Amino acid sequence: MSDGVRLAANLYLPDRPAPAILEALPYRKDDITSSYVPEYRRLRDEGGYAVARVDLRGTGSSEGVATDEYPYSEQRDLSDVIAWLAHQDFCTGNVGMYGTSYSGFNSIQVAMERPEALKAIVAIYATDDRYTDDVHYEGGALRGLDQIDYCLYMTAMNALPAVPAIAGEAWLEQWKERVDELEPWIIEWLEQQNDGDYWRHGSLRENYDSIQAATMIVAGWADGYRNATFRAFEKLQCPKRLLIGPWAHASTETSLPGPHIDLVPEMIKWWDRWLREEPGVVDEEPPITLFVRRSTKPAPNLAEVRGEWRHESTWPPERLAYEALPLSDAIRPAGQTDRLEVRGDVGWTAHLSCAGLLPWGQPQDQRPDEAFSLVYDWGPFEEDVEILGYPHADLAVRADRPVAFVSAKLCDVFGDGTSALVSRGFLNLTHRESHTEPSALEPGRLYGVGVDLSATSWVLEAGHRLRLTLAGTDWPNVWTPPEPVTLTFAPESSLLIIPVARGHNDLPSPQLRPPPAERGETEGATKALESDSRVKWWTEHDILERETHYVVDHGSTYETEIGSRMTESYFGRLSVSTTDPGRANAEGRASYKIEWPEQTVTAEVRSLLHSGPETYVLELDLDVSHNESLFARRRWERTFDRRLQ
Repeated sequence: MSDGVRLAANLYLPDRPAPAILEALPYRKDDITSSYVPEYRRLRDEGGYAVARVDLRGTGSSEGVATDEYPYSEQRDLSDVIAWLAHQDFCTGNVGMYGTSYSGFNSIQVAMERPEALKAIVAIYATDDRYTDDVHYEGGALRGLDQIDYCLYMTAMNALPAVPAIAGEAWLEQWKERVDELEPWIIEWLEQQNDGDYWRHGSLRENYDSIQAATMIVAGWADGYRNATFRAFEKLQCPKRLLIGPWAHASTETSLPGPHIDLVPEMIKWWDRWLREEPGVVDEEPPITLFVRRSTKPAPNLAEVRGEWRHESTWPPERLAYEALPLSDAIRPAGQTDRLEVRGDVGWTAHLSCAGLLPWGQPQDQRPDEAFSLVYDWGPFEEDVEILGYPHADLAVRADRPVAFVSAKLCDVFGDGTSALVSRGFLNLTHRESHTEPSALEPGRLYGVGVDLSATSWVLEAGHRLRLTLAGTDWPNVWTPPEPVTLTFAPESSLLIIPVARGHNDLPSPQLRPPPAERGETEGATKALESDSRVKWWTEHDILERETHYVVDHGSTYETEIGSRMTESYFGRLSVSTTDPGRANAEGRASYKIEWPEQTVTAEVRSLLHSGPETYVLELDLDVSHNESLFARRRWERTFDRRLQ
């Protein structure tokens, strides 16, 4: 790089000059995500592309220090990497960029910088808004389960050293510098409780015309980043394509739920058009391909959701209409009033919003949560109703405290009473007018607020009912309000608005390939040792203490192509008082052990985040070991004011 820092890259090169494709991640290409290698080889062998996988600055075997996710230096570095690739003998001069989650984010962010050689991107499971649609805040409130997941394990991962054989003689010195200068990213995230310049950096939402590179968006209905789908496609001014499947935050070949597809041919088709400038299928197909979900009973490990693939030519389709359903017309359970004493643990039957692999599973039957929510039903309907797009709730509500939250869930109710989650929305009511300048509620005052629900596709089948449930928490996905609160709604002034697709279009059905047949072990980059893998996920109700606990425990051991053995371990417990939602905490642990032939290293982080009415308190401990002896120990303690949180 321009400042002398070196980034580590693996190159997968065809036998002749070709356009290059870049993926850049902080997740350690040589061990933790070495399982990605077969995809790079397929892009080379089946597509004829030169592929570069880069460890970002301060991560994996690259030099430097990882200061934050998506810093300015990252976009500068990757623009330099693209220029470097374009000028190599193996490259024809055109470069594409792609990736899932983090590398989907930075594909968008680098495209916003307009490097000259970058002609096309594929952003998979990424978002256009880092504040409203990422793993930090939701609806203006702190995310909950994410405090024992991403922000925790990145602290441990960023404390791991480069591969010794790559770093050479400076290995130990570089590792010490990395650990000494490490600052957990979560500290800055807890400081930035409101939207502003920090979150606008790297967010495309206010600047869609900044991207000129041809952009393909891949999303999943069960993924936490699905909200960028339709709005980004509608606003982008560049050549564009949108592919939405039923998937969670996992490979389109293996995700729970399916059905599954082989994404590699779809990406090759996109890059052939824009990196090789070969007109063909991309020009002939409608630009939107989506999986239309149909009524399916829920399960935390649902293998496949019912439905079918369909094309759309524009967004929004001309046949899309918005139907308003007054809450005053809804059917309510006998004896239900419109007043709700907020319980701290309502929400546990819904999945983690950014769910990937188990134990981050899918929604369960929503009825246990609905017992402590307000329930409004419409139907049963005589015909199928296709919901497509963004549902919305206009609510008239008053609270008896200055800080209160509203959770809104749209559900499909089967004849036997099963309640399947279709879409969800959440709003910190102090953010009712602005995420940048929230304002306290006046207790007892009636407010009109709008709650946006997540983008969805769902055919509510004939004979089913549509249900809106309202609650004051969505725990453990979102942190709970600072003190006990009572909400009162005015149904006569409240509406549920659903986007309904009427009729059918005459477009041909999409032709998507199923996943390739099982490949042999020699083609994989890692070999899992199944006996060392575990997945546990449970909920506990402490009756006498009136607390609920949500617990996950998972990990695995595997071997990599470069001869190392990797062990990952994760544990997390979230707890909340059912009677005092301000009393909550998240306790987590994440560790990595890498055994190379010449060295063994371990990094373990332990965290406790707990809250009261006025503060969040964070305690983080990091232990780093070298050849089974303690190499370094770090501790961070921080207290953050709850700013209308």
